[in-house]
Amino acid sequence: MSINSSPNAAVQRTSVRLRSRTFKWKKAAVLPFLSVLFVTQLYPLVWLVLYSFKTNEEILDGSFFSFPRELRWQNYKDAYEGGHYLQYLFNSLLVTSVTVALVIVLSSMVAYSITRFRWRYGTLVMTVFLIGIMIPLQATLLPLMIIFKNIGILNTHLALILPYITFSTPIAVFVLSGFMKSIPYEIEESAIMDGASVYRTFRSIIMPVSVPPIMTVCILTFISIWNEYILAATFISSEKLKTLPFGVNSFIGQYSVNYGAIGALLVLGALPVIIIYFALSERITKGMVAGAVKG
Repeated sequence: MSINSSPNAAVQRTSVRLRSRTFKWKKAAVLPFLSVLFVTQLYPLVWLVLYSFKTNEEILDGSFFSFPRELRWQNYKDAYEGGHYLQYLFNSLLVTSVTVALVIVLSSMVAYSITRFRWRYGTLVMTVFLIGIMIPLQATLLPLMIIFKNIGILNTHLALILPYITFSTPIAVFVLSGFMKSIPYEIEESAIMDGASVYRTFRSIIMPVSVPPIMTVCILTFISIWNEYILAATFISSEKLKTLPFGVNSFIGQYSVNYGAIGALLVLGALPVIIIYFALSERITKGMVAGAVKG
């Protein structure tokens, strides 16, 4: 028995060594690619920070990769005051938070009804939402403007919130439905046998279990709405209602442009997104994996 097992053990050790070497070679081959990818993704942010501390002369002299001769903090003061930072920041937070909250509520209910209820038109409803992902935002500007003007909500935050919800809900339904399909039906059956209603089951069981994909939807929706400019530029004309991307226009004159202040305002505008993303990055990753694999 020992004679037969000895060759098998040797083969196993050889196989383990070969797999280890293969893994090391693959790791060595992937590492340079990941390093280049990391640099290309990080550099624009570093460049923007350096850009925000430069004068117009330093920016226009063509030295894109140079450090500023001195840190020009006046750019941030100009961005804070001249860019109406606090006012536009409040408007962006209001519009984005309301949109994210409503998208989560609506998309979670739609995903729950599609994946957990056995009804004839569930697949058709899901198809309609998937078609909604393919509709370009720019194609809806003119009809939406006419509709909003006729119903009297043009130049209000509601004119932004409604289309934001419309364009964010399909992808949210897609992510949440992929996760909810993997939840065992036995959990709901036990709750129903104990007397829980559909609404109680949804609120007390499905929603707590679906926290990872919900956090993913929150971040994806937040980022897309926070950086949106086309709808806001089309439907909002009042200075008091404009969102943060409009602050850039404050430094663009007929004959001159304050490039340093624009860079500073862009840094200030990106800070909330960066902070929220890094605070919830682990949940985002778990949510994306859960929706992709379990769905």
